[in-house]
Amino acid sequence: MGKYEFNVVPSKRIKVILDTDAKNESDDQFAIVHALLTPMFDIQGIIASHFGHDRIVDSMQASFDEVCKVLSLAGFSDSVKVAHGAPTKLKHENADGFYGQVVPIASEGSSLIISTVDSLSKDERLYIGVLGPLTNVASALILRPDIANKIVVVWNGGANYPEGGPEFNLINDIEAANFVMSSTVELWQIPTKTYATTRVSLAELQLKVRPCGKIGRYLFDQTIEFLELMKDYPAWPRPESLDICDETIIGVLMEPHRYCYRYVQAPAITSDMYYKVNRLNRPIRVYEELDGRYILEDLFAKLMINYC
Repeated sequence: MGKYEFNVVPSKRIKVILDTDAKNESDDQFAIVHALLTPMFDIQGIIASHFGHDRIVDSMQASFDEVCKVLSLAGFSDSVKVAHGAPTKLKHENADGFYGQVVPIASEGSSLIISTVDSLSKDERLYIGVLGPLTNVASALILRPDIANKIVVVWNGGANYPEGGPEFNLINDIEAANFVMSSTVELWQIPTKTYATTRVSLAELQLKVRPCGKIGRYLFDQTIEFLELMKDYPAWPRPESLDICDETIIGVLMEPHRYCYRYVQAPAITSDMYYKVNRLNRPIRVYEELDGRYILEDLFAKLMINYC
């Protein structure tokens, strides 16, 4: 898209891969489009991720198809690579001793991560925005441990500190999360309370998003369809608002939000998703707050500039 009256200095662009469980809810689609419209991002590809198998048996393929649909409606079908991720979560095998090992799943997604890192120059790093489980990142790190120092992983997932607890992206691959927590890769974690800061009303979406071409209409309509699908759930989602949670990934990649995070020792995660101290793990960045309105207004502006 060439409709901006400003330029991004080439040296300040960053290489980005999105890893998305796009057909899970209705928020990933907004984040994908926002990333595509952000000039400082050099998008290396999008990985389709699974999100469990309760609602859709082949959830990874459903995510793949959804990513392709979003790219088509946004006008990016021919310029962005889409890769199939692992079809399911990782498994922990005990064949090699008491502690055993996590077995990776090789996929187009893990290969995309590895090949992109191999193509980086000496001073470049790859930023991976993970909008779902950490399956594909963990697999790539297990298959090629040497790439860890060339990657920054930004993950929406895990419950609030210090206790932790049930959270959807985490439950879909606890083993992968534990592996990433125990690795040396740089990790920026955006837990539940923080990723809920990008909250918007349906009226605002109708006013600011729906008029923005085919993709704006789709972003709004698929949100309404999702709310209708979930209408029998009493507490969530709310009737007139939406947390576009995965927008927070785009926000911190655009603007690191200094003073909004602290460093904590990466925890071990129990089977019921609570955090336990593991003194062998390195510190990770945990976001405690974000400027949700800045992130949303940037999305709205880019949609209007490019599609209205």
